Amino acid sequence: MHQHRDDRQRRPLWHDLAERFVDERDCLAAFLALETAEVLDGEKPANLINVPNRSRPCGRNLYQLWRRHGAALMEQSALAVRELVDRGDSLLLLFYQPQTLAALLAKVNVAGFLLQAGYPRSVVMDSALAELQERFATMGFPHEIGVFLGYPLKDVAGFLGWVKLPVTCQGPWKIYGNPGKSLALADGFRACRRRMAHRLSRCAAAVDCLRTNGVACARGNDDPMAPMVTSGFP
Repeated sequence: MHQHRDDRQRRPLWHDLAERFVDERDCLAAFLALETAEVLDGEKPANLINVPNRSRPCGRNLYQLWRRHGAALMEQSALAVRELVDRGDSLLLLFYQPQTLAALLAKVNVAGFLLQAGYPRSVVMDSALAELQERFATMGFPHEIGVFLGYPLKDVAGFLGWVKLPVTCQGPWKIYGNPGKSLALADGFRACRRRMAHRLSRCAAAVDCLRTNGVACARGNDDPMAPMVTSGFP
């Protein structure tokens, strides 16, 4: 079992920054910027954020702040959002960069993977997201979400039991087989979050950190395992 070299470095957490943002709208913007840092940087197509409906140690309820200010904040960001499921006590939000996610879903290996998972043969982003949302409503937690989040296909296939690969590392997600690319991706994601935490510790207005220029590269699934994991599944 490999030990990730960054495991000893504490991941920047929201409560480390929360007290800096007195205004509730700015507080929500800072939270969203930190939790979507990899997507804003173009390193990841999407992030899944769980927003509990309860007060944080800072006294704020981010679920309520989202209901009050979320739509207005998203109008100032190039990111898009889809509410996957509202359980009352928590809300699952998928934040994504439309160009990046659409390019990812258009890849032949990704489309083949999702076809095996029961998605429509023609994977258009809106229809794929609608199917994903329906599965969250009816199935609980569909594990192919990892595809949308930009995880290597071999890791998603390994988690689903579609390929026989050993678990080699536990990072932000469970890693199967050769860990090299997966660990490099995880390192990049952590670096984005650290950079965003630094920006938030210095910025005058958190909403400025939530903006993106909308230019992002589709990455994450040009995968040497792709021919194997997109055909011949059991």
